[in-house]
Amino acid sequence: MSKYILSIDQGTTSSRAILFNKEAQIQGAEQQEFTQHFPNNGWVEHNPDDIWHSVLTTSRNVLSNNQISADDILAIGITNQRETTIVWNKKTGKPIYNAIVWQDRRTSDYCEQLASEELSQSINEKTGLLLDPYFSATKIRWILDNVENAQQQARNGELAFGTVDSYLLWHLTKGQVHRTDATNASRTMLFNIHTQQWDKALLELFDIPLSMLPQVMDSADEFGTTHSDIFGSPVRICAIAGDQQAALVGHACFEQGMAKSTYGTGCFLMLNTGDKALTSKNRLLTTVAYRLNGKPTYAIEGSIFMAGATMQWIVEGLKLLSHAGESESLVKDVPLDHGVFLVPSFTGLGAPYWDPNARGAILGLTRDSGISTIVAAALQSVGYQTKDLQKAMERDGLRPSVLRVDGGMVKNNWVLTFLSNILGAVVERPMLSETTSVGVAYLAGLQTGIYKSTEQLAEMWRCDRRFEPDMSVQQRNSLYDQWQHCVAQVRLTNENCKKTHNADH
Repeated sequence: MSKYILSIDQGTTSSRAILFNKEAQIQGAEQQEFTQHFPNNGWVEHNPDDIWHSVLTTSRNVLSNNQISADDILAIGITNQRETTIVWNKKTGKPIYNAIVWQDRRTSDYCEQLASEELSQSINEKTGLLLDPYFSATKIRWILDNVENAQQQARNGELAFGTVDSYLLWHLTKGQVHRTDATNASRTMLFNIHTQQWDKALLELFDIPLSMLPQVMDSADEFGTTHSDIFGSPVRICAIAGDQQAALVGHACFEQGMAKSTYGTGCFLMLNTGDKALTSKNRLLTTVAYRLNGKPTYAIEGSIFMAGATMQWIVEGLKLLSHAGESESLVKDVPLDHGVFLVPSFTGLGAPYWDPNARGAILGLTRDSGISTIVAAALQSVGYQTKDLQKAMERDGLRPSVLRVDGGMVKNNWVLTFLSNILGAVVERPMLSETTSVGVAYLAGLQTGIYKSTEQLAEMWRCDRRFEPDMSVQQRNSLYDQWQHCVAQVRLTNENCKKTHNADH
């Protein structure tokens, strides 16, 4: 009798394989980082072979290290960095270009050229998204325009596009299956979230042949089986979900109004809106939260590009710390109103600003400012950006009173205390920190019948610690006003620099 679910969690900086038993307890985990490529200003790429080999290595290692065979695996679930775009040859399985990562801003000018009120509104109405380089459509267009013969190959039906889940599925099945799920499809800017179909008008707009696109499935579904060469014998693949949607499921946010925020490379706040795809008037995204039995559940989402990645820059770029885990003890005595603000717009600003040209800045430095102040400002920037999202949701008439959180940064109690204070809301950290991985394990469990319902899953969620706000409203408002002033300064400075640069050319 098969005993385990294998979650493949393919993230922006590393791949992980986590083994869960039927009670959703972790039995083993393996992780492998891979190289980030930055070929130009604002460009971010991955080698797709690095992605695949890191997934294959961690998956095989977690089985061998725990003395588990493929026959012990009931099902596999895949969760992945979203929007990241791979185009490969259907015959060889070889990518024709590096994976263009979700953070990449190379298509900013193209988006500006396309932008008209009518087109932007049409894209938003159909996809729930904004016309922005973040999403897959303009990345596909760039690859077809910039790789020799790619456009002709695409027209001949020789090329496949996929987000990372589709690319992994293709290789796990040795080219037998080209599929994705509705959550990942909803992040491409090519998928109509109301009809749950690829949109012909958008495909024509970006000149992308339908033959390139994967078949769209439910989030819990029969995606295929692994080729016997991969793990020794075939294993069912029963779930796929984008990482943020998987985290929503992992937090058991199945009721309308429930919200979670994930602090990984970026930060993503997602609020369940039930069977209604609500349109934000404040530049938040409408997305598919999950799709079960053919029925989509929707969410409103705010995306921040730099959360854990800011701390990665503090460690690897500035070398202020040897590892991010040192930050909590370093900042514990720093007053919250130290006056320094770090605006981490290294690859532009996400929601609710959507300013692809903004670049990072540290403001308010004095002779008293030291390493601890700058590190505190970096940690606080995550709270301030989450406040930006909370304010935008409030203007849309949505306000979660409790926020469930996950991701590497939530181990830091100082961060969560500040987050609760600046939001003026209760923040809950779960017992199980691997929320994304367990979310896709839950979906695989639903498909295989281990779990009978989402209600059963909701009963399995456990809280580790609740953080409740104790900051005065006056201080909260003062700090946030200063943050907004700093963001405005950064955007104005970058706009002026851009005008100067254009004038010089």
